Amino acid sequence: MKTHFFPLVFLLIFSLAQGLNPKCDIQDHGSNLQVFHVYSPCSPFKPSKPLSWEEDVLQTLAKDQARVQFLSSLVAKKSVVPIASGRQIVQSPTYIVKANIGTPPQPMLMAMDTSSDAAWVPCTGCIGCSSTAFDFAKSTTFRTLGCQAAQCKQVPNPTCGGSACSFNMTYGGSTIAGNLSQDTITLATDPIPNYTFGCLQKTAGSPVPPQGVLGLGRGPLSLLSQSQNLYQSTFSYCLPSIRSPNFSGSLRLGPSGQPVRIKYTPLLKNPRRPSLYYVNLIGIRVGRRIVDIPPSAIAFNPSTGAGTIIDSGTVFTRLVEPAYVAVRDAFRRRVRVANVTSLGGFDTCYSVPINAPTITFMFSGMNVTLPQENLLLHSTAGSITCLAMASAPALNVIANMQQQNHRVVFDVPNSRMGVARERCS
Repeated sequence: MKTHFFPLVFLLIFSLAQGLNPKCDIQDHGSNLQVFHVYSPCSPFKPSKPLSWEEDVLQTLAKDQARVQFLSSLVAKKSVVPIASGRQIVQSPTYIVKANIGTPPQPMLMAMDTSSDAAWVPCTGCIGCSSTAFDFAKSTTFRTLGCQAAQCKQVPNPTCGGSACSFNMTYGGSTIAGNLSQDTITLATDPIPNYTFGCLQKTAGSPVPPQGVLGLGRGPLSLLSQSQNLYQSTFSYCLPSIRSPNFSGSLRLGPSGQPVRIKYTPLLKNPRRPSLYYVNLIGIRVGRRIVDIPPSAIAFNPSTGAGTIIDSGTVFTRLVEPAYVAVRDAFRRRVRVANVTSLGGFDTCYSVPINAPTITFMFSGMNVTLPQENLLLHSTAGSITCLAMASAPALNVIANMQQQNHRVVFDVPNSRMGVARERCS
């Protein structure tokens, strides 16, 4: 079993000017969209020069760490909770879907992110953006929103130098600026008119993602909020493994066609971070034994933001240090191999074949048992195997490698999330 991982963490919008491989460009139907890994054979965003397995893992870890540090920075260390926007997260894409924006439609490859809300699209004339952009002048349904629009109050740092509602965002060492806009977005065969998004005009500083973000969070500018009548704030995805032959999963929008036989756990809401999908993690099993974890390490705390979130943009699951150390040590005891090595941020690697136990995340009302394919990284030659988890500063993040080949259902009206094993490709 071979696993190849690459620098990947966030979800962006890409123009089909660099489109899908024609053999992969199968038409989406109804409210179901194909999901591709950004470095699958179908994607135009594969690295031009393949990296070694070790370079891939180290680059992914570095970008993953930046995202986890940002998510953790939203957790208060004191009684005063800092209010920060998830829209400031910047990373590379992981999973992309095909969409159309404007009239006539301009095909795009859109990435999805459960920890972000709004869509930001690089527009024609954007200074510092990539060469491919949304040509708003060619769309008869495009319009720029004015300062009086209600949505103007929902973007970070709105300004009204002219008639347009403008915004500025900080992306680490970078800044981006644009105008709040509206146009029709079509997902599969579903048109969503007057969809509000940011039309980027300028980026500066260190490199930024080549093209925008589409958010599946719970905020007012997210896809769920803007398509509430169409999809009833319900969606699911099945993320394909990078090992699967055609690397294609699915994004299913709306309550129709969602699994009937599936167990759910309640979605929790942090008033300071209302967009994030918090769940109640109550324990972790390694093999059949429940790990002794300090309750405070996994407890949900709405006043600080501590707890556990489900995130599609982080690659490798992170647990706060007391929880991670307890799980890691239990895993090592079960493996019973004395010589443990490290690779970058992974501190539990082996250079000999191992017999690894399963790991079960125990949520309120639901257990999710992960097999080896969701837990272990294997080098190309098979000579190194690592436990694909690491520690986090302040927030537990269940990441996309651990979600692969599962149907994950977000039923926001009923405040619940379901998980069922499913072969996604």
